[in-house]
Amino acid sequence: VKLMESGGGLVQAGGSLRLSCASNGTSFDFGIMGWFRQAPGKQREQVALITKFGTTNYPDSMKGRFTIARDDTANTLYLYINTVVPEDTAVYYCAAGSTDFDSWGQGTQVTVSS
Repeated sequence: VKLMESGGGLVQAGGSLRLSCASNGTSFDFGIMGWFRQAPGKQREQVALITKFGTTNYPDSMKGRFTIARDDTANTLYLYINTVVPEDTAVYYCAAGSTDFDSWGQGTQVTVSS
């Protein structure tokens, strides 16, 4: 399975962004899917996850401005980021698997200007 992120780029602080993650597989029946990010000089951190049943989970630090959604008919995972801040600057990765994150995308760069 190959995952490919898109939608990153340069955005002004206060703006919004939608990231997409498409799968080239014939099935999008992942038990779990998620978004992670890694800022320069920092460890990768989880942003959000969603199960095949639609249950979502956000770390406390990500609650409020991030929304994860999946469209199984379009084989696409989304991440909506509202009111971006410079600290959101990072490479964002999507990941998926049956019970763990076995497949990863190459990442998409998000840069927030102040």
